[in-house]
Amino acid sequence: MRLLLDTHALIWALEDSVRLSARARELIVDVDNQILVSATSAVEIAVKRSMQRLEVPDDLRLAVETAGFIPITIDFATAERLASLPLHHRDPFDRLLIAQALAEGVPIVTRDPAFAAYAVTTIW
Repeated sequence: MRLLLDTHALIWALEDSVRLSARARELIVDVDNQILVSATSAVEIAVKRSMQRLEVPDDLRLAVETAGFIPITIDFATAERLASLPLHHRDPFDRLLIAQALAEGVPIVTRDPAFAAYAVTTIW
């Protein structure tokens, strides 16, 4: 199974936080699953870090690679999908992650209830 991590799920997975649900943890640690991490999350983390609203590892890329996660970029298919999303939710990072999950055809690991307004499969 391929899964895309929402930014909070990524951070909590890297921290091995108890805030990660049991189901999410089970799927993330399953070596048969491909865990995708969007460049969107890297940008969101960088922005929040620069505003001193978030503490994360200094080398996020290394942490993602060490965890065995697969970094993915934002492409035109994702941008096109984003343009077609209804405006149920105003967070630009979340909307981009939703568009990417839809474009990739994968569920997204998130605890955010706002994602339910979209036609994206969520796991928590």
